[in-house]
Amino acid sequence: MKKESFDPGLTTQFSGELRRTINPDGSFNVRREGLRWRDANPYLMLIGTTWPRFLLLVATGFLLVNVIFACLYLMIGIEHLKGLESDMSAFANAFFFSFHTLTTVGYGNVYPEGTWANVISSIEAATGLMVFAIATGLLYGRFSRPSARIVYSKSAIIAPYQDGNSLQFRVTNARTNVLMNMEARVMLMTVDSTDGVLKRSFVDLALERRGVYFFALTWTIVHPIDSDSPLFGKTREELAKVSAELLILIQGFDDTFSQVVHSRYSYRHDEMIWGAKFIPAFKVDPKGDMVVEVNRIDEMKLIG
Repeated sequence: MKKESFDPGLTTQFSGELRRTINPDGSFNVRREGLRWRDANPYLMLIGTTWPRFLLLVATGFLLVNVIFACLYLMIGIEHLKGLESDMSAFANAFFFSFHTLTTVGYGNVYPEGTWANVISSIEAATGLMVFAIATGLLYGRFSRPSARIVYSKSAIIAPYQDGNSLQFRVTNARTNVLMNMEARVMLMTVDSTDGVLKRSFVDLALERRGVYFFALTWTIVHPIDSDSPLFGKTREELAKVSAELLILIQGFDDTFSQVVHSRYSYRHDEMIWGAKFIPAFKVDPKGDMVVEVNRIDEMKLIG
């Protein structure tokens, strides 16, 4: 029977230059093309995007809706809005009336007159209720979504370990929430030539400790480089030649939300420092409390 090849879901095919498999922010270096409009999911996009982009999209959408309704008021005639300010332009008057109607503020200084003006303002008031309901739901979804803010050391290191060497990197929780039952998976990805064809191969690395019960301090994840390790006897130049990259998946239980959270990261061959040792990034204060110095997670010293 043919031996089953190991592929974590990132394909073994390789046909060109690849920056990295997992970006520093944990996203996969994958771009989708040829999507149809029915495949788009605005909710997922707005939930998953960054806060600055989310706020910009919400503000842009809100202004756009007001501009559309302001143009409708101008189309039926601005004279159908009574009590307008004489020192503002027709568009400004229509825009601010639209703003007050959409937010259901309704100061009462300006009011619609006539069938079409009342129809448009009624539709806009109903639209405002739906828009703010959707925006409120999105805000709640973003705030209530469980997520892990695990900080990784900027570099992985090749450090002494027992009678040999080991591959190490360090992580810690940047938030005050309690994470428990943490588990780590580390894979080595390399690009090898087989019969003149480049292919990516993945090896699941054995770890000194695959999990910890409590993630209260820092956690140094260690892969012993013994005779069974794919890194055994490898040099920096050899890892660069095969475009070596460490793919990391960490998951744990978030006690605040009672859900499992995940974090992804990767180190390329040029992000590994040889002959170094991490400096402890926690201490005990005079009161006897443990203090995690998150800003020191990258500190290390070179070993001569």
